[in-house]
Amino acid sequence: MPVPDIIPFSAGALVQIMALPVAAGAAATALTFLFMWPRTRREALVRLTCSICTAALLGPLLLVALHSWWPTLFDSAKVLAVLYGAPSILGVVAVACPVLVLAGLPAWWGLGAVVLWLERRRGKDIGELVHDAAEVVREVRRG
Repeated sequence: MPVPDIIPFSAGALVQIMALPVAAGAAATALTFLFMWPRTRREALVRLTCSICTAALLGPLLLVALHSWWPTLFDSAKVLAVLYGAPSILGVVAVACPVLVLAGLPAWWGLGAVVLWLERRRGKDIGELVHDAAEVVREVRRG
């Protein structure tokens, strides 16, 4: 029985694994700067961090779901990469990057919406905030 190869884990491997989600989160942030510019540096840093974390955590799950639903997409991307003289893994990266960027967008937009909602209600206590939130939910339910 052959002994399986053991790949040593190193900091370099961690950097390689995390590089794509971090780059995708940064790209999602850059795209959303066009629509929802942060008001302060702190808000920008928080939203960027949340976007990168969401891309890194939710992105792989979306990729697994996409691969389960449409496995030939990844095979075709590998073939196209080889046809263009690139390594086949670059085809997988070409499919993964947009998915990871899309995974990071909701965090940026959601956080921006929460910040804007809270800013409009500045000076209110927790009871007034809960009342406002309940009113918004009622309006949405009414249509």
